[in-house]
Amino acid sequence: QVQLVESGGGLVQAGGSLRLSCAASGSIRSINTMGWYRQAPGKQRELVAIITQSGNTNYAGPVKDRFTISRDNAKNTQYLQMNSLKPGDTAVYYCYGTIKTMGGSLRGYWGQGTQVTVSS
Repeated sequence: QVQLVESGGGLVQAGGSLRLSCAASGSIRSINTMGWYRQAPGKQRELVAIITQSGNTNYAGPVKDRFTISRDNAKNTQYLQMNSLKPGDTAVYYCYGTIKTMGGSLRGYWGQGTQVTVSS
């Protein structure tokens, strides 16, 4: 069984910073693409940033130049450094990973979500 567990969410004032972490555990052989998504109230879940196994990254337009995604392959962990936060960044943030298990199956897994609230 594979689990992704996020941490690091919370309440911050506009202009502040937060760092989210997502640790994958369980029967993991390898992790391919990892990423962060977010869902604001009344809106669909949207991509924030992704990072490949080799470290190539891609960001959604609204967060480019403010957020940085990274990963530690040895720890099966990814991070999202969020700077210059805006009230519009308020959402539940979910981590995602495409994971190959020891049994050989390859599929996507989601974390449980962590709330980020940015006050004006």
